[in-house]
Amino acid sequence: MKRILSYLFLFFGVWGWGQEYDLNALYQMADTANLSIVNTRLDIAANREQKNIFLSSRLPQVSAVADYRYNAIIPGQIVPADFFGGPPGTFAEVKFGVPFNLSNTIQVNQFLYNSQLNYGLAALAINAQIVEIQQQVVKQDVRFQIASAYFNVQAINQQLAFLDKNVANMNALIKNMEVLFANGMVIPTEIDKLKINKINITNGIFKLENTRKQLLQLIGILVGFGEGKEITLVKDEAITKPMLIEYNEVVRPEIQLLRAQKQMNIEEYKGTKMAYYPNLSFYSALNYNYNLKGNFRTGIPSAFLGLRLDWELFDGNEKKNKLKMNLITREKLENQERLASQQLNLVTDNAKREIAVQTANLAMNQEQLVLAERLNEVSKKQFSGGTISTNELLQAETSVQQAQSNIVSSYLQLRLAELSFLKSISQLK
Repeated sequence: MKRILSYLFLFFGVWGWGQEYDLNALYQMADTANLSIVNTRLDIAANREQKNIFLSSRLPQVSAVADYRYNAIIPGQIVPADFFGGPPGTFAEVKFGVPFNLSNTIQVNQFLYNSQLNYGLAALAINAQIVEIQQQVVKQDVRFQIASAYFNVQAINQQLAFLDKNVANMNALIKNMEVLFANGMVIPTEIDKLKINKINITNGIFKLENTRKQLLQLIGILVGFGEGKEITLVKDEAITKPMLIEYNEVVRPEIQLLRAQKQMNIEEYKGTKMAYYPNLSFYSALNYNYNLKGNFRTGIPSAFLGLRLDWELFDGNEKKNKLKMNLITREKLENQERLASQQLNLVTDNAKREIAVQTANLAMNQEQLVLAERLNEVSKKQFSGGTISTNELLQAETSVQQAQSNIVSSYLQLRLAELSFLKSISQLK
């Protein structure tokens, strides 16, 4: 039922008119349709089927063989002639069989003891844990990519809103300047300076819109929309509101994965040692051989039961060397676990510090923008009064634009730091 609802959600999400998606909706869509995540589910299903394949070896194996043969030349053997009353020391050729022979055999094999059986089941159980942990890692990676692109789009939207406002302001300034020029109060180059500034702003808008389009297409692919399709996102209104809450639980699937690999290494060691023991199996066969030559026709049944012991007494020290290699691999995994733990702790600590820094930067840049806009309004009045030049007016405009860019940059860096923190503790939900 959950799968049906997920597909319905995806269907109406793709074909819905004008639907906007927030970050949580994107996560849900990716869980259903992202191809990397879909492949992890297939890995889990494949491991389950691999276990069924392995368990089938515990069941009896039954085979049937039918063989129809025409002996164009009946094979013969040499036997002592005195066996038939001939002179001692001589030999005679004797042919066995008839031209036509039909043989039917049914054979049953059953392992009674297999030294690798317990190792195989334990390895598959651990591998089930590994593929499930790998699914968690892939989900976190995909969500990090989605969220990074999502907040980049939000930053671009905010920057475009600023630039649109700046273009409107510049148009107003150019219009006022043209009035002054008509009255002979300014020279044409003063108007050109403002127009150049407007062109630069417009070019920035074109570049940002192209980047936004690319990011939206990327998000569409990550959530399963497919190549060439764009997605519409909700606007992140509260750009100063942190997306973090306190997490007391730290989950590190990367560490869990290494520990599972260590456990697999231990089981492989046990399995290699168990390979020194013999394997015992039961087998039986029922055969019916039908012989035909002219009017002579007869069937000969046969059957047997048996036990077979397979024991490799010497393998050229292959298993001994495998055990040594196993211990080396185990030491490497222990070193990787310690290193991964240190690196993840470092990422978490750095992300916490970056969050604090960017939170402060965002607040300061917002205050800077307020001051820059206030000074810009004063500069406009001074310019209208003829007390400052066009260059000074443009400097005031540039200060506003720089403050706007600083706000967008600190907002984006804050969100990326929060994402890094959440990913380091596997809490991107």
